[in-house]
Amino acid sequence: MASLVAYDDSDSEAEAEPAGSVNAPGHMKDASGVATSPRQDFTSGIMDVTNEGAQGTEHGPHEDPGEHRLPLVRLWRRDPGSCPSQRLQWPVKEPEVTFPTSEPSRPSSLWTCCAPAGHMPLAAARLKQVRLSWESPEPSFCSPNRSEATGKNAISFQRKRCEDCVVPYTPKRLRQLQAFSTETGQKKDVELQSPSSGCAPAPLCVTPRVSELIQPYLNSQCRETRVPRTVLFHLRGHRGPVNSIQWCPVPSRSHMLLSTSMDKTFKVWNAVDSGRCLQTYSLHREAVRAARWSPCGGRILSGGFDFALHLTDLETGTQLFSGRSDFRITTLKFHPKDHSIFLCGGFSSEIKAWDIRTGKVVRGYKATIQQTLDILFLQEGSEFLSSTDASTRDSADRTIIAWDFRTSAKISNQIFHERYTCPSLALHPREPVFLAQTNGNYLALFSAMWPYRMSRRRRYEGHKVEGYAVGCECSPCGDLLVTGSADGRVLMFSFRTASRACTLQGHTQACVGTTYHPVLPSVLGTCSWGGDIKIWHSQ
Repeated sequence: MASLVAYDDSDSEAEAEPAGSVNAPGHMKDASGVATSPRQDFTSGIMDVTNEGAQGTEHGPHEDPGEHRLPLVRLWRRDPGSCPSQRLQWPVKEPEVTFPTSEPSRPSSLWTCCAPAGHMPLAAARLKQVRLSWESPEPSFCSPNRSEATGKNAISFQRKRCEDCVVPYTPKRLRQLQAFSTETGQKKDVELQSPSSGCAPAPLCVTPRVSELIQPYLNSQCRETRVPRTVLFHLRGHRGPVNSIQWCPVPSRSHMLLSTSMDKTFKVWNAVDSGRCLQTYSLHREAVRAARWSPCGGRILSGGFDFALHLTDLETGTQLFSGRSDFRITTLKFHPKDHSIFLCGGFSSEIKAWDIRTGKVVRGYKATIQQTLDILFLQEGSEFLSSTDASTRDSADRTIIAWDFRTSAKISNQIFHERYTCPSLALHPREPVFLAQTNGNYLALFSAMWPYRMSRRRRYEGHKVEGYAVGCECSPCGDLLVTGSADGRVLMFSFRTASRACTLQGHTQACVGTTYHPVLPSVLGTCSWGGDIKIWHSQ
């Protein structure tokens, strides 16, 4: 019943205050007009209630004075903004609240406050004001605990608010790493910088002498390719699928084999003499989809899914050129005449020509496509073909596009009229024709001269593609064709008759890359989606 009387007294402005009235913030005066401090003993408030009950108020004579909540009623009366009946009416002049400039000791936390020491957010200031008004009439033994709790709440608000008033989300894994680095005093960078920003790869130790196996074939003009049937080396070292392999184009250095992988690296192997890895290059942050030997045989151009391009010198281990594309890179090709220019294609509607000397894009070839699968130069570099992912239900318009290199004009886009995409292209070494690997599980033969007609008589089939980027290639003499298969097999065909010459059970997973050695007539390299490389030869 004491609380009901207090509500009636607080709502009525005309009634006299029997117990006391508010004189100033933090002071009260009793009925005799003497100002008292809120820090007086708590029993004085109880005696006032007892006296009022004796003078005829609604309190019963047998009630315990200690159970009354009248000090809280007096608090509501002295602060109209906190009164339940006047919650929407804030005082005209808010009391000034000062905070200590020295920040109290706090436990270690993952949140870091960006505000100055004397700065207090608006929400925390409001909370501080309300809690101060409730703390003043409480006994002295409770005030230190409440002030400490209020300080902790204010600090927690400061820590959780950034400069833009938005709390950023930090994954649990990063929070654990930050906490560990705070405890140990070490700073760990979680893949925020490219591996290329560190030390350069070590120089590749290339033996000055020519391999004893290659030396007898350097001056030979007629080299008839024999069908390889025996595994010479089984190279294991990649931790992901191997995308492509390529022999060094210089005959005296053709014992080196370049391989690219989805494990963000590309490797150089001695695949003729020892079968060991000569060097591993970790220059990319994502999968390395394409890498090519330079025509001089001393540099490697690489591009990956991290949009980065690197030209690495093997003798010094330094990067002669570094660029950044605006799309993920899937294919790279050097110009056959001007070795300072290369074409770059990938997950974009445009193919770009880069100049290594300036490090800039010098030309662009744009079509209404989404991805470039492969690039093939024709006519000594004056023209080139691009294989794309564009196909329709009835015809594959723009599946293979012929471009003029100098003018960036389209020569033809009506070359392949079937509804299959072509993941790889290969040029015949002696005749003006080229091969296209199709997702229809066959190799198509085209003329390398305009209008690039497809041969209806010869079709090389029997393998499976099934969406893999299965490569194909011609032997150096041009008599054999080799292709991989999605079931792991390696198939060789006769170029003239389109009959199958040999089938090798090469890999347990899809065989995506095949290449003949440019000098040795019976050496073949294959790679698979399982991450292994095999070198084949004939006994």
